[in-house]
Amino acid sequence: MKPKTKELMHLLLWTADRLSQPMFRDLSDSYEAWVYKNGLTRQAAELAKRELIERDVGRPDARIYRLSEKGRIQALGGRDPEQQWARTWDGRWRLVAFDIPVEQNTRRQRLHRYLKHQGFGCLQDSMWITPDPMEEEKELLKREAINVESLILLDAQPCAGETNKQIVSGAWRFSRINGNYSRYLQVLAQCPFETLDHEAAAKRLRRWAERERMAWLEAVTDDPLLPHCLLPYGYMGKRAWRQRVTVLSKAGRLLKTFSI
Repeated sequence: MKPKTKELMHLLLWTADRLSQPMFRDLSDSYEAWVYKNGLTRQAAELAKRELIERDVGRPDARIYRLSEKGRIQALGGRDPEQQWARTWDGRWRLVAFDIPVEQNTRRQRLHRYLKHQGFGCLQDSMWITPDPMEEEKELLKREAINVESLILLDAQPCAGETNKQIVSGAWRFSRINGNYSRYLQVLAQCPFETLDHEAAAKRLRRWAERERMAWLEAVTDDPLLPHCLLPYGYMGKRAWRQRVTVLSKAGRLLKTFSI
């Protein structure tokens, strides 16, 4: 997806009070149109084709759109933090254990990238863990011959007094995750709250919006967004999310003052 398309989707998030159900906006006469004045209609049509935005069927002659649920999740970085934190946990851990030869290092690195992208935590270099059922991983393994000496999926519980707190601490680096959120909050605090009655103000808001989007993606991508019962003491993700909702909702109201 092109950077300007991502930017437009990000801006559409601002029209929601809680970033949960963006309202319809007229893309032909707004801050978004100024940002996107070249090729807006073409890009909006492409997003609609991909079911990332929806047209207001009650206004067929105007460019009135909002993010679809699919588009909202993508604009949030691929996951809804509130939904992730609120999910239930059955108290069981799922493990991926593997022994891939050195001469197959490319395969090992590809597996590492996949597991990290899926939010697994690394207990050891060849043992990764998640609190979630591994339905997708099981489907992927069905396509290959089973070789338990190379790769195995396990459903397990600790049995020697290990606590969930210790497991979480060992598998995920929350000092780094909190550091990302701390840097994000610094960017969030720099939002230029001013009436958009001249182009310089609009440009400042646009530059800040891109910094905010990139800082959020860096922070949330590195975060497994564990169920609430597993979150460690001092975790900053929820605080950063609450602040984001507040600031972007206020920034969304600023867009209505656009008058260039």
